Amino acid sequence: MSQAQRAGAPPALVVRSLGRRDYQATWEAMRRFTDERGPETPDELWLLEHPPVFTLGQAGRPEHLLAPGDIPVVQTDRGGQVTYHGPGQLIAYLLLALPRAHIGIKALVHLLEQSVIDLLADYDIVAVARTDAPGVYVEGAKIASVGLRVRRGCSYHGIALNLDLDLEPFQRINPCGYAGLAVTRLADLVGPMDNARIATRLAQRLADGLDLSARWVRARPGGGHVADD
Repeated sequence: MSQAQRAGAPPALVVRSLGRRDYQATWEAMRRFTDERGPETPDELWLLEHPPVFTLGQAGRPEHLLAPGDIPVVQTDRGGQVTYHGPGQLIAYLLLALPRAHIGIKALVHLLEQSVIDLLADYDIVAVARTDAPGVYVEGAKIASVGLRVRRGCSYHGIALNLDLDLEPFQRINPCGYAGLAVTRLADLVGPMDNARIATRLAQRLADGLDLSARWVRARPGGGHVADD
């Protein structure tokens, strides 16, 4: 037990704001972090965005890639079907030891969705989750996608919230395996926004939901995962 825990303070959730990062390199970094972490390794939340990329989850079917064009496609190990990531989308990757957090995978998916729903409520937006299709929806249009992987009792991947990204690439796929699924973004609902402030608020909601104390650090690539400056 750490000194902070002995003193009664909640354990830390290390929050790293990483800017724009390559998808493949970030995925490999999450896997390394998960493989190398020990019982005392603090949980981490990585906030970032990716250059344009389509990702296929473990259940992903190639026929849902309609016309990817010049956007690369990466087969990955998260749950779910196909989705798009690009600039202007807030990615929150949660690297969490589930047994220590006393949370199961279904509850974790609910926490990710509910944190976004509560965040959108701050902007007077009514959003909901769906039992048949994980994610967050506003008037039937998807605004956030969820995909997770659990290894050695620890989660990685997370949730992607559409802020002000170009939505055209979603027309090149069946988003999350649903033909004709409408997709929306926060910019079309509230106008110009402070993306960094939204990221901070989402991180705090996730930390609060896990009864963890958000500890922000600067970060750069290095070592076996994403390391401090």
